[in-house]
Amino acid sequence: MKKILITFGTRPLAMRIAKKLAGKFEVLYASSEEIPELLLKSGNYVSIPKGLLPTFAHEVLKLSLDQQVDYVLPLGGFELEPLAEAKVLFDEYQIAVLVPDKDILDAFPIIENPPVDLPYVLLSKGDNLLGDDVAENTLDGLLVRSDSEEDFALVCVSK
Repeated sequence: MKKILITFGTRPLAMRIAKKLAGKFEVLYASSEEIPELLLKSGNYVSIPKGLLPTFAHEVLKLSLDQQVDYVLPLGGFELEPLAEAKVLFDEYQIAVLVPDKDILDAFPIIENPPVDLPYVLLSKGDNLLGDDVAENTLDGLLVRSDSEEDFALVCVSK
């Protein structure tokens, strides 16, 4: 079974995405926020540095290698850019970072703390990890389709 690391793992958005991935993926939660001791002891939660720190991407890579993670889903808005910049490095270790490439990242509107009923897609090279449909592109990230279904907005918990 493939393993996915979801940042901001104590937030409701992370829980909703993990629930949709249940049965298909083993989920590991990470957060730079305080994690209750009970969750840390479960072994499913780990602490990571804040996305603004220069070592952030390397710490997430080290954790991903140690935990044999296949995918990294950053949910913190300030985590998107450093991980988009490090995608090539993660790719060298066969770890997919689920965020749009750095050169197109700024083109996406961002929806913070989206409502529960939005139709998310979690894309890895255009394949929707949450369902069977495939996008007509090679995007990566947790996205919401526009009403026209032609455009996407990036989803995160906060900027």
